[in-house]
Amino acid sequence: MSSDIIVVDGLTKVFRPPSSVHDLLRGRLFGPPVTALAGVSFSVRQGEIVCIMGPNGAGKSTLLRVLGGLLTPTEGTATVDGASAAGDNNELRRRASFVVGDERSFSWTVSGRENLAFFAALHGLSAAVARPRIDQLLQRVGLGPAADRRYREYSRGMRQRLAIARGLLGTPRVLLLDEPTLGLDPRGARDLRVFLRDETVRAGGRTAVLCSNDPGEARAMADRVLFLEGGRLTGESAPDRIEVELGL
Repeated sequence: MSSDIIVVDGLTKVFRPPSSVHDLLRGRLFGPPVTALAGVSFSVRQGEIVCIMGPNGAGKSTLLRVLGGLLTPTEGTATVDGASAAGDNNELRRRASFVVGDERSFSWTVSGRENLAFFAALHGLSAAVARPRIDQLLQRVGLGPAADRRYREYSRGMRQRLAIARGLLGTPRVLLLDEPTLGLDPRGARDLRVFLRDETVRAGGRTAVLCSNDPGEARAMADRVLFLEGGRLTGESAPDRIEVELGL
């Protein structure tokens, strides 16, 4: 029996961007197609942390969004814990959580606790179930003392931790992490990586796919590194050989 929890086979994603004003006047609604992913295939074992590395525009975030059910693939297949990325999105989102510290998705005028209560309601959790779970998560990510402070008062690191807490509101078996320590100071980044690797993934019995451009982050967190460029997988490496593979 396969121990692979994520299986990606020939995954392709093509976007049709809106046309320019000049082309609209000529009756063209869309610009030339852009291929963000081109025949990507790989698998991730249960309990593994895989880091996807590549330059900006390589397709890393697009890949995570397909795996999280936020984008529909143009061709190919992807399954996450048995759920198809092109199937029932509700089922997929119960099994996988897309974690990104997008500040636009939080309300700046209410507290961290109130933000999580809003997202818990979107998960369908009753208030009686959500309250103790939110308290537990805030403590686990180190935000217990700041739970009732307004989000706009949070530092960048605190906002990243709140995003992780949001990602754990359900019971995901797979975490999809898009540059989780981007913009953090070295100590904050180190502490957050340890928390994600040891407490969130290892101790929680989860699997993770991490996108990052930081070799240090890949070495600190990943079991295996895949290189993505121009929408295609170009290689694979152990974390301690990243610089060699990249020619650094």
